[in-house]
Formats: sequence, C-alpha cells, structure tokens
Amino acid sequence: MFRYGSVILDGTLPMHPEPTMSSELLTHLDEDGRARMVDVGAKPETDRVATARAVVRMTPQTVIAVRDGDAPKGDVIGTARLAAIQAAKRTDQWIPLAHTLPLNSVDVDIDVDAPAGAVIVTVTARVYARTGVEMEAMVGCAAAALTIYDMVKGIERGVVVERVELLTKSGGRSGTWRRDEQD
Repeated sequence: MFRYGSVILDGTLPMHPEPTMSSELLTHLDEDGRARMVDVGAKPETDRVATARAVVRMTPQTVIAVRDGDAPKGDVIGTARLAAIQAAKRTDQWIPLAHTLPLNSVDVDIDVDAPAGAVIVTVTARVYARTGVEMEAMVGCAAAALTIYDMVKGIERGVVVERVELLTKSGGRSGTWRRDEQD
C-alpha cells in the first residue's frame, strides 16, 4: 500500500460515486501500484497538435532589454526559441513516463509586452502518432522560460516564471480541448 497524492493505493482502483476525470483508471500504474509506461501500441495513429504558453514576468526595463537584444548574454529571444525546440524534441528525457515522439514540427512564438512586464512564450508541437504532444509543447515552454530567466538574471534576479499551461490539444481518442472552454 502507498500514497498517490491524496489517494491511498493498495493495488485496487479507488471507487467514486460518480465517474469523473479523477476516477479514470490510473493508467501509469501497474497492478502493484508501480509507475509504468503506458502501452500505446494498439492505439491508432492520428494527427496530434498541442499548444502551450509560458508567461515570464520581469520589470518593463528588462523586457525592453530582451526586446532590443541588449541583455548581457546576448539574443534572449533567439536562444529561448532554440531551447524550446531542443527541449520539445527531448521531452522523454525530461518526463520519465513520456514516450519518444518523432515530432513533425515545433513552432515557437515569443512576444514581449514591456508595459505589462511580460515575455510570453507560445509553443505548438505537432506529430502523427499514437499519443499526444501536450508534454512536448509544455516542456518547450518551460525550457524557453528558464532560458529567458538565465539570460536576464544578470540584470534582474526577481524574474518569475509565472505559469506554464496547455492552451489547446487535438487528435486522439479525447478529441479537441481548449483552455478557454474550461475557464
């Protein structure tokens, strides 16, 4: 018996009075409660796309340095874009139970909003596979956001990676999901 979040697992599935997302099978656990990689071999291959966003907060002056390429370590935006692509391609090395995916594309947009003190990273990952690319998009955002922090910490230590969130996903059994429909 062991604890998984607030649920105590003893090899049986927890029972809930009504089916909810939280009551779905814990697919990444074997019958003994050990972590395992899900077998997706029988799932059909489909076009799968996911878009995620990260918001990095800093002072307006630091955002201007990012926008103008005046950070001490050089081109923040270009380096963060490369970090996002590289990390998305290596998500299976970041996330222990993630599958290795042959990504078709990783698109990275980085917007700067000096008055708001924000750099917004948006990553869209696409694959034709048996499993989704949500984690690839989110890992890409996380890597870009951390790269931005690293490249501006010489100007400002108080930079905050405010959020990394999935915006949309499509493909596979569960179909399309959008954050704006969930809020």
